Amino acid sequence: MSPWSPEQAPPEGRQAAAAGAMPRPVVLCADDYALTEGVSRGILDLAQRGRISATGVMANMPGWPRLAAPLRGLGRGTVGIGLHMNLTTGAPLGRMPGLAPAGRLPGLRHLLRRVLPASGAARAAMEAELAAEIARQLDTFEQAHGAAPDFVDGHQHVHALPVVRRALLRVLADRYPAGGARPWLRDPSEGIGAILARGVSADKALVVAALSTGFRRAARAAGFDLNRGFSGFSPLNATTSAARVLERALLRPGPRHLVMCHPGHADEALRALDPAVESRPAELAYLASTAFADLLASRRVILVPRP
Repeated sequence: MSPWSPEQAPPEGRQAAAAGAMPRPVVLCADDYALTEGVSRGILDLAQRGRISATGVMANMPGWPRLAAPLRGLGRGTVGIGLHMNLTTGAPLGRMPGLAPAGRLPGLRHLLRRVLPASGAARAAMEAELAAEIARQLDTFEQAHGAAPDFVDGHQHVHALPVVRRALLRVLADRYPAGGARPWLRDPSEGIGAILARGVSADKALVVAALSTGFRRAARAAGFDLNRGFSGFSPLNATTSAARVLERALLRPGPRHLVMCHPGHADEALRALDPAVESRPAELAYLASTAFADLLASRRVILVPRP
């Protein structure tokens, strides 16, 4: 069961519960904490306001150890803090001669070209290299945060790719034995009907769902919990308003729904690292607004730290 209660919700959610409406628990996760100072500052502000309920950390980014302290100041159990496992941005935390021979992680397209067709000995070598980097990112997360991650997902959803998922599940199963506290995992897939009904970036959502085929089954077989229902895909530019992205993301929620978002302040560091720049301050402003509070209340949504 999800460890939430109406008392943990932001004021608009408590009002809905008090009025007798059946609340809808939803995890609203801000991705990319520690990507840059500006992104992290925006996410932290939203977490302190109760406008998000989880955030995923890019532990390979150089600012993470310094940026870990503010997260520890958040109320335990009110905001989920997870590892946003990263294989496509910045530098790995150790040698990756196959995927990052020059010491820089490959872009998403290059990673896809390498991992999707891999087989035999090449696949086994790649899995070993991936497993070592995943373990390093978990080590770095835990050393700075002082605790295991509440959840694990992947930057650009790479954790769900076939070769990557095998490495990830092996590392997690060894590190967090069954019967103890285990992080939950993000399933980035969604049903075709819900994707088409929401209508925003449906093409992107369909591609991710296809690439994630089998991830839920493998994760469940390994004994890990997952969300059921996923949304929040948006264009990389600001042509679609943040209000529309979030409104559509909350349409037809699954029974244990997870919405991703990408708020933050834009700066030169962000422009050098990531294609999503102008959309981040727009999302930040909307999530901090009374309009978003009204949206949560009208949809009877309570933000919770885990599905």
